[in-house]
Amino acid sequence: MKVSIITVVLNNADCIADAIESVLSQKLEGAELEYIIVDGGSTDNTPEIIKSYGSRITRTITGKDKGIYHAMNKGLQAATGDIIGILNSVDFYTGPHVLAKVLEVFKSTNADTVYGDLKYVHPQDTDRTLRYWRSGIYRPGSFKLGWMPPHPTFFVKKHLYEKHGYFDTEFTSAADYELMLRMLHKHNASAGYVPEVLVKMRAGGKSNKQISNRLHANREDRRAWQKNGLRLPFYTGWLKPLRKLPQFLRRGK
Repeated sequence: MKVSIITVVLNNADCIADAIESVLSQKLEGAELEYIIVDGGSTDNTPEIIKSYGSRITRTITGKDKGIYHAMNKGLQAATGDIIGILNSVDFYTGPHVLAKVLEVFKSTNADTVYGDLKYVHPQDTDRTLRYWRSGIYRPGSFKLGWMPPHPTFFVKKHLYEKHGYFDTEFTSAADYELMLRMLHKHNASAGYVPEVLVKMRAGGKSNKQISNRLHANREDRRAWQKNGLRLPFYTGWLKPLRKLPQFLRRGK
């Protein structure tokens, strides 16, 4: 079995090494790791950092893109693994056995997708937890209740991308939500859950930086339902932000 991990980056010399190290440190017995980095044309020291890892990085795709989701699609098109995960350049896996645990759930459940928990951490002090996103078990209809898994912990069998498509680049901040909604809710892909923190994410992502950005993301969430021909219950838009409140309450755990 082969696992492909994709990291998209643009001018992130401060953090990219943490993401790379966390991927290359994974201990996979009986499985092959393919690591693809998509660099959108960085002008800082990012390309030099990537090159310093030599052939340990399977492939680097360099060139301007039309946004983060277009860059992710470049990585998906290049990936040859049976299972694909996407790790942002500001994120990192919490330990060397993350991918092994994910593969074990794929094998034991035969699920189409697997996800876990995530911690938002301070950008400089990554031992300081700001939010703790405990996903919980997915059940049919969970998206109507405002549920979604954290995308950096979301692993998908390659054939699902081939069957149901890649990221919809018409979305600027919620293409990950739309993709997971499409796969899990619309097409009934099965999901396995690893009940522990798989990824740490530095706080300050595009959709969470400002209230205006969050409102834009909420509008895109609604459009994701419409574009998939799904009826959005009136209460979903309220429940989705409300589900985030416990993440702040349990941040020190």
